[in-house]
Amino acid sequence: MEKTQLFFIHFAGGNTYSFRFMYSFLKEFDIISLELPGRGKRINEKLISDFDAAALDVYDQLRFKRNKSNYIIFGHSMGASLALRVAGLMEQKQDAPQSIFVSGNPGPGVQDSRNRYLMNHEDFVNELKKLGGVSDELLNNQELFDFFEPILRADFEIAERNELAEDQPIATPIYAMMGSDEGRIDEITDWSRYTRSDFDYEIIEGDHFFINNHAAKIANIIKTRYDHVTL
Repeated sequence: MEKTQLFFIHFAGGNTYSFRFMYSFLKEFDIISLELPGRGKRINEKLISDFDAAALDVYDQLRFKRNKSNYIIFGHSMGASLALRVAGLMEQKQDAPQSIFVSGNPGPGVQDSRNRYLMNHEDFVNELKKLGGVSDELLNNQELFDFFEPILRADFEIAERNELAEDQPIATPIYAMMGSDEGRIDEITDWSRYTRSDFDYEIIEGDHFFINNHAAKIANIIKTRYDHVTL
């Protein structure tokens, strides 16, 4: 029997390696980390800054890598928004995921008007520091930062310029997670408006990148919730 496929969709500035720290806790799954162009294994491809184009890119990757087993999707921050849209597209193809897991994101109906992708250099760096997840080595190395800055800005534009709030609710269960130190955690139940199926959530100690410190806990949530929806 084939393992259930687990598709990871990375956060702004992430790549196919962004979730490797969780792999050892998820051996029950066939893990596939998807990746937008312009970084990692797709470094020679042109960056995407449009949400719809990014969602279609992820959707095409997922469809190409699908087998006949069940599958679930996990997306963090920007990846959470993409996960919702991709799940809807897959439902239209009668190949819905068993569930989607979204983290570091209060939901598509909660708009962020900061437009980080348009900020000047100083403000942009300060926002990155607040979010965490970006090493001091990168922030303090001008040459290195110059390389990653266009990737980060393109991804923030994807995350901040989408019209997901207009999307119809999906039929797939949604499980949401946020860090206790993130802003707007009280609005995490916004995600419940985007599914016609089961919804649940959990607040986990930490900042926007709480996932880095709770690999075992998050893996257990994924396994437990997946078992619940497949009973």
